[in-house]
Amino acid sequence: MSMLKEGRPTTPVPVKEAHMAPQTATGNRALMLEEALIFEIGSTDTTGVDFAAAPQVVSRLGSLARTDSIGLPGLSEQETVRHYTRLSRQNYAIDLGLFPLGSCTMKHNPRLNEKVARMPGFADIHPLQPQSTVQGALAVIHELAAWLVTLTGMHSVAMSPKAGAHGELCGLLAIRAALEARGDARSVVLVPESAHGTNPATAAFCGYKVEDIPATAEGRVDLEALKARLGPDVAAVMITNPNTCGLFERDMKTISDAVHAAGAFVYCDGANFNAIVGRVRPGDLGVDAMHINLHKTFSTPHGGGGPGSGPVVLSEALTPFAPLPFVEKQGDSFALVEEETAEDHHAQTFGRMVAFHGQMGMFTRALTYILSHGADGLRQVANDAVLNANYILRSLDDVLDAPFGGSGPCMHEALFSDKGLAEGFTTLDIAKGLIDEGFHPMTMYFPLVVHGAMLVEPTETESKAALDQFILALRSLAERAKAGDEALKGAPYHAPRRRLDETLAARKPILTWTDPALAIAAE
Repeated sequence: MSMLKEGRPTTPVPVKEAHMAPQTATGNRALMLEEALIFEIGSTDTTGVDFAAAPQVVSRLGSLARTDSIGLPGLSEQETVRHYTRLSRQNYAIDLGLFPLGSCTMKHNPRLNEKVARMPGFADIHPLQPQSTVQGALAVIHELAAWLVTLTGMHSVAMSPKAGAHGELCGLLAIRAALEARGDARSVVLVPESAHGTNPATAAFCGYKVEDIPATAEGRVDLEALKARLGPDVAAVMITNPNTCGLFERDMKTISDAVHAAGAFVYCDGANFNAIVGRVRPGDLGVDAMHINLHKTFSTPHGGGGPGSGPVVLSEALTPFAPLPFVEKQGDSFALVEEETAEDHHAQTFGRMVAFHGQMGMFTRALTYILSHGADGLRQVANDAVLNANYILRSLDDVLDAPFGGSGPCMHEALFSDKGLAEGFTTLDIAKGLIDEGFHPMTMYFPLVVHGAMLVEPTETESKAALDQFILALRSLAERAKAGDEALKGAPYHAPRRRLDETLAARKPILTWTDPALAIAAE
């Protein structure tokens, strides 16, 4: 609601005055309703419905039959619906407002995508159906795969990985298989400081020793340090491009050439592909393997409605080692190839990542998004994502420190630090203040190369009006933190809960509910 209309104040009521309002008897705040746990609402001694006497049946469980009460509370239908509806209203969602999480790309999911994913033949099929009965689904997978190969300039794609980190695992397993095939035992994976945090974790999971490559003062890979470390023990370099500082790695082709000359492979974390889709083909930059997060670039939910999806595009050198299964067109029909053959281009496959293509809903949504946009529209996706991020960056760099703002335009993310805040004030204070302003906080304290990092990704789906509102809120909070407004340290004031002890919550989480009366009795 505008604060500029006649009869209304031109500035919001200060938080330090607003939070002094008296508490209500119920704990409710207008339509923000306080909600107890379901165990506190219902009783384990009752049920929400009346049953006739249950017929006597002979249990087949024998000694495994339950002897104690299951301990679930009994609620009426109305109580149940109200409970979960009230909880849902306490969730922040992309349908409520901007989600500025850097490196997460939380953008609008077009409802057309959802409608297509629910069409019969996509939503109700089973992985063990005869292939002749799922030709449409196989055709969707095949067409999506063709788009991904074309957009990336790569040779082939593995569609089975279920997420970004799963895709990283797939790419490294293909690299390891290729090295083993040539009898080359390499043990080290190099990971730049500006890469995503899952990269070193995946390399370690695959049994590799991980070594860091430093970043330059402008937030990009130190090319000379990388070249100096390359040697016969290096299996691969895992690089994120655009990187986690929101910058494009301008030396990417030079890096790839140096890595290949040393006999190693280039893995690119493609989580930020949405910033370059339709404009840059990673295959042209010498990339050997790259996962694509369909939720980031092609607007599928973050695993909603089933498994997520992280297809991996592969170079010609790695294609023979790609995982099974894969969809292949055979004449006028499609086949799901689940076993390698000597003449097949997957003849040296490292095996399977999963049993089934369970993420069918992600495939249908992604292909719908791609076909809706076309090649020109996808290029505009990248253009608008970069434009919005730079609008955020330049609208705030006079009140927030932008550590790499002098390096030129950013890509899809605007990065700020806590430098310049008043003593005792931190990034966390600004993030908590954003909650009072009605926004989900941005990514905090990541990337690690920036102290007190605030990573903001507006995505291409936000309008200028939405960005202006977010900028107004963040600008106000930055000014308060720089001025030493003590009230900010107590934020949030208007959320269902006040500021929590996050350290204690992480170290000593309470995961089960205990009846207070029983807890007292136990003591």
